Amino acid sequence: MKVGITCYPTYGGSGIVATELGLELANRGHDVHFITYANPIRLDPGIPRIHYHEVEVSNYPLFQYPPYCLALASRMAEVAECYSLDLLHVHYAIPHSIAALLAQQMLAPLRRLPFITTLHGTDITLVGSDRSYFPITKFSIEQSDGITGISEFIRQRTAEVFGVDRVLVIPNFVNVETYKPDPEKSGARRLSPNAEKLLIHLSNFRPVKRVLDCVHILARVLRSVPAHLLMVGDGPDRGPAEVLARKLGVQDRISFLGKQDHVERLIPLAHVLLMPSEVEAFGLVALEAMACGVPPIGTSAGGVGELITNGVDGFMEAVGDVDAQAARAVQLLTDDRLHRRIAAAARQTAVSRFSADSIIPLYERYYEQICGATLTTSP
Repeated sequence: MKVGITCYPTYGGSGIVATELGLELANRGHDVHFITYANPIRLDPGIPRIHYHEVEVSNYPLFQYPPYCLALASRMAEVAECYSLDLLHVHYAIPHSIAALLAQQMLAPLRRLPFITTLHGTDITLVGSDRSYFPITKFSIEQSDGITGISEFIRQRTAEVFGVDRVLVIPNFVNVETYKPDPEKSGARRLSPNAEKLLIHLSNFRPVKRVLDCVHILARVLRSVPAHLLMVGDGPDRGPAEVLARKLGVQDRISFLGKQDHVERLIPLAHVLLMPSEVEAFGLVALEAMACGVPPIGTSAGGVGELITNGVDGFMEAVGDVDAQAARAVQLLTDDRLHRRIAAAARQTAVSRFSADSIIPLYERYYEQICGATLTTSP
């Protein structure tokens, strides 16, 4: 098939999932066309069957805000016509689904172009439920030919908030050949010169990720065991986290690494993942850590419970309970037998339930279903 994918090309779960999906589809013989304003961070355009089409937005003095949605819709229609795309697959509803709808209508005199919207989390729980965006979000979702969500939590929230109950749950996935354990943890020495155990946190450093909780957790862990925290990513809460680290006197035990293109090389070096989020629709980073045999400590909010079985392949504690999360980290860092058991179970969960080989065919079948339905209803 020829598939157009639009996502935010930034350091966030929806863009990462969309990019990884495109790469997996290309590996399986499909032609994948990324249509967005910048090259997605994990995308190498040199890969066979991967194409990138930049959306250029003119910044005329008349426009206080550049009309990206309109430029995106025009580019979608242009790419779909020039490359005979079978469908568009947009990730994160706002504004991608409404742009896809416009592109579909632009091509209507020539042919029908179906589009699928994948809901990832804050496009439903935060942005879409905002009064300013609610009507257009609801409309664009309802007009989508297909709708998928990354968890049962998202399916339920979409039904509750928007009254849309036809969301197909296709969970996030991980390439278990790329994300895999490093038993020797080779390379950890350069990140932890004193051979401390490594904690890791990866996110876009937005308030919902509760980045400051990671600093508090580290300070508590250090009371019991030497440790070093790797903070991977960037965003609005990086500065406050750095200030808090200095205030608590743990700045020498934290490395702020910024955005990293190859997190699959970093995660296996860690002993524990910290994911203290206010809410996670799924928790992609926890899945990537589990595939690497790194036990996650998350919060019991949102769809995390659909991924982590508490006490089996990771731990979940209440949002904001940094004492409990720190205690779990200390357990894992000081009890080698417990760590080995949880790490092995985490890897097994990733391989048996969420591998790319298991999940990508679900998308392929859905693509065929949506395109087939379109063909049978076309004039």
